[in-house]
Amino acid sequence: MIDWRHWHNEPYLIGGLLLLAWGYAMLTGPLRACIAPPSARLPRWRAICYYGSLVLFYLAVGSPFDQLGERFLFSAHMVQHVVLIYPCAVLWLIGLPDWVVDGVADRAVLRPLGRFLVHPVVAGILYVITQSLWHVPALYDLALQDRFVHVMEHLTFFATAVLYWWPVLANGRVWPAMRLGGRMIYLFAVGVGLTPLFAFITFSNDILYPTYEFAPRLIDGFTPMDDQLLAGAIMKLSNVFVTFLALTWVFVLWYRQSEGSARAASVA
Repeated sequence: MIDWRHWHNEPYLIGGLLLLAWGYAMLTGPLRACIAPPSARLPRWRAICYYGSLVLFYLAVGSPFDQLGERFLFSAHMVQHVVLIYPCAVLWLIGLPDWVVDGVADRAVLRPLGRFLVHPVVAGILYVITQSLWHVPALYDLALQDRFVHVMEHLTFFATAVLYWWPVLANGRVWPAMRLGGRMIYLFAVGVGLTPLFAFITFSNDILYPTYEFAPRLIDGFTPMDDQLLAGAIMKLSNVFVTFLALTWVFVLWYRQSEGSARAASVA
């Protein structure tokens, strides 16, 4: 059964999160003068978003909930992935002020590499491929059996999710976000690209992952097929919901921009 008292405290997990927190504190504190103009400020809400992302990441992969997803329920494991891909990646990204992004990105080595990785076509393809490959039954079940592979699965989910969200939410001039109209097309296209994966999981007539097929049943009458169907629904509905919110937000920005341009033209 699940040991609800067990929390992961592996050095690579705790150390990695502390390193990200320390790096952010240094860049927005003592090193601010080296990478930002004198007028640069860090709104409190951005810092809350950034550190909140790290806390959510730990709760997703370091709390006892990790056991639930790793040993018992595919649907619980899917919730983990949804948390990493949506709130964690989004909060981490919007927690970065533009002067931090530009101060780090505007380096001869990083500038071209970053522009390539956050290009909408590249970012979208990497995100869809990563999601799809990790759900290949042999690879997914390997991640459940091997701790290192499981860690790499979660890290690549988070990293490619940051790349996916970059063209939509990025701050800064070096690796900028897309134009508003392009963001809507991009969000829709990535959703379409993930549709085969949703269908593969949701409508499969077979149990895809042996670990969950033979796992102890925590809920009477809740079969492995029910669990798999629920996991597919969680993946699909979370994507639809978050994409709808993002599209609505971008459309509002686009509408306000159009209205502002119209007013400026009428005044002129």
